[in-house]
Amino acid sequence: MIRVLVADDQTLVRGSIRVLVDTAPDLTAVGEAATGTDAVALAIRERPDVVLMDVRMPDLDGIEATRQLCARPDMTAVKVIILTTFDIDEYVFAALRAGASGFLLKDTRPADLLTAIRVVASGESLLAPSVTRRLIEEFVRRPESARQPAVDLADTTDREREVLTLVGLGLSNAEIAAHMHVSLSTAKAHIGRLLMKLGARDRAQLVIVAYSTGLVRPPAR
Repeated sequence: MIRVLVADDQTLVRGSIRVLVDTAPDLTAVGEAATGTDAVALAIRERPDVVLMDVRMPDLDGIEATRQLCARPDMTAVKVIILTTFDIDEYVFAALRAGASGFLLKDTRPADLLTAIRVVASGESLLAPSVTRRLIEEFVRRPESARQPAVDLADTTDREREVLTLVGLGLSNAEIAAHMHVSLSTAKAHIGRLLMKLGARDRAQLVIVAYSTGLVRPPAR
């Protein structure tokens, strides 16, 4: 059972998402939070698998709440999906920097929202490859990303760097396995080792590493 926490300052939105989550046989809502502070406290107490986090909330916004959760060593298993009104904006880039696993638009279809929760909980990519690339390309173009300490790939093998490149290009586990002519379990094992070696929470963070280290480069405009 995938446990979900819903954080949104709008009671109707919060309640609607909770009802939707509870209709799925494999999902259950473990709580609601109306502020960022409440979201952090409730997540620490309930240890959900996925937090649906609104950006604009009183007391503590969703980005700072995400940053606080993702910075805690005891919360590494908790995945955060940012809920936003806009496709690509400052909130999304800040959220990725804070450690979010991805984002969803608030007008996402109900079935797609449930699928996204399952995808993030399993550690797979949340977004379609084309959308992921567009988001990360824009993310790494920004001046502030250049000021981040470079990620050291010295401890990774040639094979692992090849896998990291394919992740950065937006390939799924199955596509990576087919490209490298290995089994799906082998591809997953490579990705698991990359997550551990690079201290990344999920695939979204691996994509950022692939771009920031130059393994994958944004196309020239």
